[in-house]
Amino acid sequence: MRGQSDEMSLIRPAESVAALVRGRQDVLSYHISSTASRDALTMSLNLKINGKSLSLPDLDPQTPLLWVLRDTLGLVGTKYGCGISQCGACTVLLDGKSTKSCMYPVGSVGSSEVTTIEGLAGPNGELNALQKAWVDLDVAQCGYCQSGQIMAAEALLRTNPNPNDEDIDSAMASNICRCGTYLRIRQAVKTAVKQNMVDDVGGE
Repeated sequence: MRGQSDEMSLIRPAESVAALVRGRQDVLSYHISSTASRDALTMSLNLKINGKSLSLPDLDPQTPLLWVLRDTLGLVGTKYGCGISQCGACTVLLDGKSTKSCMYPVGSVGSSEVTTIEGLAGPNGELNALQKAWVDLDVAQCGYCQSGQIMAAEALLRTNPNPNDEDIDSAMASNICRCGTYLRIRQAVKTAVKQNMVDDVGGE
């Protein structure tokens, strides 16, 4: 797990910076491209998102899933960060697996189930163990990346309910926090593990 000083000292090579800029420009150019050329490519897609089956008309199947979630469905908890699947702010779950939605074509979702940060809470809005740990430990600083961080952690716990520090660090490695809250993130994951264990015992 990277400490705060690691993030402060992070210097990207010039080509990486250029890639980030191009990625951002690519996303902007996607939104301002000719409506006429895109209309010919639109189709109706059936998606399952946060447990609900939705039929969405007039979608370009090449549209990144991120923009369908945010612009079409109003699920704005998933954030746009880099646009090239390198920062993790846009992380959602696809059949339980951590997926960067900023470059994932909506047409590739198929019958897979998409889960966003909005889909983690219970039916009455109660926070799940990870979300509660994030709040209790005051993990967020600016908070922009944290929905992606939580989704990556959720994917980890669905496959490994009792991860060690190395497991956590490995699973969270592709999710960047510019505020350097990595130590609190790791502690929140471990706190959620303990709470899940308590809940499992109580539910028996």
